[in-house]
Amino acid sequence: MFAIVEAAGWPIWFLILASIIAVGLIIERSVSLRAHRVSPPALLDEVIKELKQRGVSDGMLVRLAESSLLGRIFAAGLKNIKSPPDVMKESIEEAGRAAAHDLERFLTTLGTIASISPLLGLFGTVVGMIEIFGSQTAVGNNPATLAHGISVALYNTAFGLIVAVPSMIAYRHFRAQIDSLSIDMEQQAVKLVEIVHGQRKG
Repeated sequence: MFAIVEAAGWPIWFLILASIIAVGLIIERSVSLRAHRVSPPALLDEVIKELKQRGVSDGMLVRLAESSLLGRIFAAGLKNIKSPPDVMKESIEEAGRAAAHDLERFLTTLGTIASISPLLGLFGTVVGMIEIFGSQTAVGNNPATLAHGISVALYNTAFGLIVAVPSMIAYRHFRAQIDSLSIDMEQQAVKLVEIVHGQRKG
C-alpha cells in the first residue's frame, strides 16, 4: 500500500484525506438515518394510547423529545394540544424543518467530496504530466523521472474516481432516504393532529 502511495506522489494525500472523511461520514449517516431511530413505526400508536389513558404531561413531552426526531415533532405539536389545529400544525412544521436540517447534516460535505475527488485526481494527473515534461533534457529522457511522472498521473486519476464514485452513490442514497423519512414523519404528524382534534379516528 505504501508503495502505491509513494508511486502516486504527494498529490495523493489530498485524496487519502478526502477518502477518510467520506468513509467517516458514510458510517455516521448510515447509523443516524436508520428508520427505527428516526421514525419508529409504533410511536404514533403509543402516543395516542398514552393520550387516551393519561393525557399530556411534561414527562411525556420530555421522553418523546429525547426518543427520536419523530418524537421531537410530536412533542412540539402536543405542547399546543389545547390550541386550534392550525397552531398545532404550525408548531409541528417548525419542528419538522429543524428535524429535516438534522437529517441532512454532513450531506453537503459528502456531496462536495464526491464532486471534487475527480478534480483532485486531475490535479495529480497535471502534476504527473509536469514531471513527464520535466524529464525531457537536451540529451534525451530521464527514464526514472518519466516513469514516476506516469505513475503520479495514472494513480491519482484512478484514485480520484475510486473516491468519487462510492461517495456519490452514498450521497444519492442518503438523499433519497431522507426524502422518504421526511414524508413518513409528515404523514404521521398530520395523523396525530387529526386524531387529537377529532377529525380522524385513531
